[in-house]
Parts: sequence; structure tokens; C-alpha cells
Amino acid sequence: MKEMKILAPCGILGYGFPKESFMNGMKEKPDAIVVDAGSTDAGPHKLGEGVAIVSDEASRRDLELIITAAAQAGIPAIIGSAGGAGGRIHVERTLRIVASIIEEYHLQDLKTVVIWADIPKSFIKEKMKEGKIEKLGSLVKELTEERLDESSGIVAQMGHEPIVKALQEGAQLIICGRAYDPSPFAAITTYYGFPLEYGYHAGKILECAALCAVPGTTKDCMLGTIREDGFIITPLSGMRKCTPLSVAAHTFYEKEHPYILHGPGVVMNLDACSFEQYDADSVMVKGSHIERAPRYQVKLEGAVRVAYRTFVIAGVRDPIMISMLEEVEKLVEEQTMEYYADIDRNRYQIHFMNYGINAVMGEAEPLTGEKGHEVGVLFEVIADTQELANVICSTLRSTFLHYGYPGRKSTAGNLAFPFAPSDIPFGPVYEFSVYHLMEIAETEMDELFPADWIDWEKELAVESQKEGALLSE
Repeated sequence: MKEMKILAPCGILGYGFPKESFMNGMKEKPDAIVVDAGSTDAGPHKLGEGVAIVSDEASRRDLELIITAAAQAGIPAIIGSAGGAGGRIHVERTLRIVASIIEEYHLQDLKTVVIWADIPKSFIKEKMKEGKIEKLGSLVKELTEERLDESSGIVAQMGHEPIVKALQEGAQLIICGRAYDPSPFAAITTYYGFPLEYGYHAGKILECAALCAVPGTTKDCMLGTIREDGFIITPLSGMRKCTPLSVAAHTFYEKEHPYILHGPGVVMNLDACSFEQYDADSVMVKGSHIERAPRYQVKLEGAVRVAYRTFVIAGVRDPIMISMLEEVEKLVEEQTMEYYADIDRNRYQIHFMNYGINAVMGEAEPLTGEKGHEVGVLFEVIADTQELANVICSTLRSTFLHYGYPGRKSTAGNLAFPFAPSDIPFGPVYEFSVYHLMEIAETEMDELFPADWIDWEKELAVESQKEGALLSE
């Protein structure tokens, strides 16, 4: 084999993709279908609350085509960070969806393995004592045993090694817990004997699917062709093309360094990379370099519930009020806090975000003097209970609505509400309590990322018995 091909259906499982693009990819006879299903882009809520990024129906629509096409072609299908955050609850949710597909299409013989990424807190505590835990970034709080105990289940981003092992043992469908986004792509590349550096670099691009194309989107399919001397990125829709600029630009996506990329046990150096037009729509990438990291570290992720939120979205169009909006908001906040002087102010926070002025960039906004004819105001109360957040927000909203600012010409109300009810109780608020690197020995890999093989005949029989018991009740 002089080259191998990877079909990447979409940027996140459940985002959807055109069937025509997918079938164009299958006509290229890919050696594997790989899709990433997770992200921390949306913050810690999905991990903390144990919910998915997309709906079950959206996931099933994508999985149905991926699993059946891979099974028919006799090629592996790999899902990274199943369910969104890749914890046990997320993976089990994905497994239920997969089980329904297996049953419907009579694929009980499909060799399926689950690789878990849940890390015991006791293991992390031992690593803390050994000084092998370090925080990732300046905004993360120091990790203490108390903070660890308060956190949700902790996951770690697996590298390519556990996935390669599953492939070597004959897996046809691999469902991974939390995984470093490029790892499944690097794993299949390594499994077929091609350079690991091209697997990781191609994976860094393909995990977002057609976001590297023009026009870019996460909702379309891409093909990665891995060779000994580089890799080719090809769109699978006639309405898109790749250029050296678009592919190079996406290489730098979500990175703190222009050309150094850290992963579990590896360091990618892309300084010497070249990006060249291969054909009308494809780009060839060469020169990726990889080294073993001085220490094998995995990124840990965990979330802790810190408060509850209630928020209001409103519009302001009075030019007089807009000219003094931040001043008015400060006075409204002070009046609300004064009204609830008997409540400890450490129990809640009030925030205003003025879209059209500086809500996106905050204090870094350079155009502070430019104000439009209308402003969207989002204000929130974060408190230690949902009831308190609701109460404070209600008073804040009514105070803001009728506040008599200087120059006001009407008493009809200062805010226009697009929704009724105007106050929206959001529920629990989470923050990343664990966003740290943990040094491990490669001999600990099997313990940290254990693999379970699924006996579909047995699993479906158990589910059938459960359904029967529920019906009898």
C-alpha cells in the first residue's frame, strides 16, 4: 500500500453532512471512517451536567450512515470523544444509539470495542502527591483534593496508542471516551504503517472536516490521503475547494503557538511544513515533524458546579439611554443590591453585556466611542441557588425597565423583551475545576484507558428483557 485514505464526515458527530458528499468519499474506497464527537469549546457545562453536545436524533442520523457504510465496506469506523465530553455517561448514551442501529441493520457480528477515558480520583490524588500534576494556563485554579472531590467524573484525553491496540486486536467499530482530537486519525495512520507525524497533522485538520475548505464548514465531508512523503486534503463536495492558504490557516486553528502542537506523549513541529496546490481542489502537505515529549502527559478535564444562573435578553433603542447605558446599569445594580441589603453580597453576582457596544471584547474593545442606534442587553444573575438567582434577576429587570434616567421622555419602559417570560432560569453553572496535565508512565496506559469488547447478541438480549419488564409493570 503506497497510500491510505481516511473519510472524515463532519466536524462533530451529529452536526450532519450531505449524503452525496459522504458517498463521494466512499467511492474513493477509504481505509477508515473517523469522526470526532467532542469538544470543550462550549465550556464545562456538558461535562459537569453529563449532557451531550447534540441531540440523540442528530447523532443517530450521522451514525446510521457511518456504521452501515463502514460495515458494508469492511473498514474500521472510529468515534472520538463519544457523546461530547467523553465521560462514561456520554459514552453510554452513544452506545444506546449504536445498539439501536446494530439491531435494526442486523450487525450483531460487528466487532465493537469501547475505550473508556474516566480517570479515578484516587489515581489523580496519588499523582498530586508525586508532584506530577500541573495546571494548564493561568486562568485555572490550583487543584486540591477538596476541589477534586467536588468535581464531576474526570476524563483524560487519550493518545493514539489505545486505539492502535484495539485495531490490532481486530476492532471494526471503536467508540472512544475523551480523546485528543487528532488521536483517532493518527491511530489509523499508524495502524496502516504510515508516518505518525502525518497522521497527527492530517488529524488536526480533518477533525474539523470541511472547515479547512473554501467556503468552510464543519457540516461537510473531507478525504485525507496519507502517503510516506506527506498527505493530501480533498473536499468531497463540488461546491468547495482547498487552497494552501485555507489548509495552512486551519493548521493554526486553536493553537497557542504558531507551529508547535503538543499532544499526549508527542510534540508536533510544523515549522518546516509546505502547503502546495495538488490539483484544482486538493492541497498537499509535507514536512511535518514529530518528537516524543520529554514526559508523557495527558490532559485532565473535570467540572464543578459553582452557582445557578438566571438571565434576561432585552433591546434598547433610546439614544439618550444608550449614551449613558453603562452608567444607568451601574445605578440599577446598586439600587437592586441596596433593596436586598439583608442578603450577603457574596451569594450572588450581577453582570451586564451590551451587544453593540462592548459585549464581545469587553475592556479590550477599541471602538468605545462608537455606539449604534440600538443595543442588545443581556444581563444575568449568578447566585448560590436558583431561587436566589430568580429573585435578584426579577428585581434587577423591573428596576432596569422603569429606571428614571436623566433626560428620559417617556415612562412606558426602557427595555424591549423579545421573549415572554422575559426571565430565563438557566440552571446550574459550572467551571473547569480540573484542566490540568498529568504525567503518566506508558505502562499505565491500559489501566487508564481500559477497553471493553461489546457482545451485541448479549447486550441486545439484556435490553429486550428490560423493555419486557417495563411493559409488564
